[in-house]
Amino acid sequence: MAGPGPRNDLTDVAGLTVGQAEDAGARTGVTVVLCDAPAIGAVDVRGGGPGTRETDLLGPGALVEHVDAIALSGGSVYGLAAADGVCAGLGAQGRGYGLMDLPGVPKSPIVPGAILYDLANGGAKDWGDTPPYHALGLAALADAGAGAPVQLGRAGAGYGARAGALPGGTGSASYVTDDAITVAALACVNSFGSVQMPGGDAYWAWPFEIDGEFGGARPDPARAVSAEDWGAAKMDPRLLANTTLCVVATDAALTKDQARRLAVMAQDGLARAIRPAHAPFDGDVVFALSTAARALPDPAPVSLTRLGSIAADCLARAIARGVHAAQDHTA
Repeated sequence: MAGPGPRNDLTDVAGLTVGQAEDAGARTGVTVVLCDAPAIGAVDVRGGGPGTRETDLLGPGALVEHVDAIALSGGSVYGLAAADGVCAGLGAQGRGYGLMDLPGVPKSPIVPGAILYDLANGGAKDWGDTPPYHALGLAALADAGAGAPVQLGRAGAGYGARAGALPGGTGSASYVTDDAITVAALACVNSFGSVQMPGGDAYWAWPFEIDGEFGGARPDPARAVSAEDWGAAKMDPRLLANTTLCVVATDAALTKDQARRLAVMAQDGLARAIRPAHAPFDGDVVFALSTAARALPDPAPVSLTRLGSIAADCLARAIARGVHAAQDHTA
């Protein structure tokens, strides 16, 4: 029967593991999505203030189609160093891209990444010229090797995040179709917009909830929502201060262009779960991965449309699950 996978998180996609590491003093963290073998990768960027690494490489016409890992980090521009740590760790393992094997020449691990802004969350950021993100990237990579489920709430890159006026966090969700294709999403939520509807505890994503996975609250049917009533959005819309970082993945075999379409369609899930989304001061990014363990059923355009719709639903659920779990870890 179709429904969430065994863990209801991104690791239900065989061939992917997730590692998380935090610095409690700095109130920040890193999340790494590790591919057991290089996976087809793509990206779609909708926010007006993104901070990214290697996203041009995932665009159409670029030489490389596969990635070794995705690195998501707090720390704003400092957090881009998390991918350096992941790259160093994978390079030490002999992983990476190379046109040919040359003696003494290391491979180049392909580790796209993106960052969110958590610099003003009250943590100790007096790190001088040694920000913690390179080390956190290595730690998250090591954690990915354990193969554990995704920790929801205040964990990884979502550790010090804020989702509108609420504590933000890391969320994940999955779905296995009747024909055994798995689609899943992971989100680190640091949004300007609100994830909850005005006047109650119901999430904007409530229509997509499965089995009460983020509390089961429902909106008051008698309450109309004004076009300008966003609920508990942030009061301070500073540039680069708001971002939701996302990864969607499937075990269906996709081309690079098809994976990008999966990311594009998944952005709808972000807009379903957060209001408003994709603002000039958001850095919203969705990466897409295909482990290609299962054939994409014919006709491919119809199957891709189906998987993109499921990915959007999974992403909406992941966002709500992450913020809901964070409410129990607000210290």
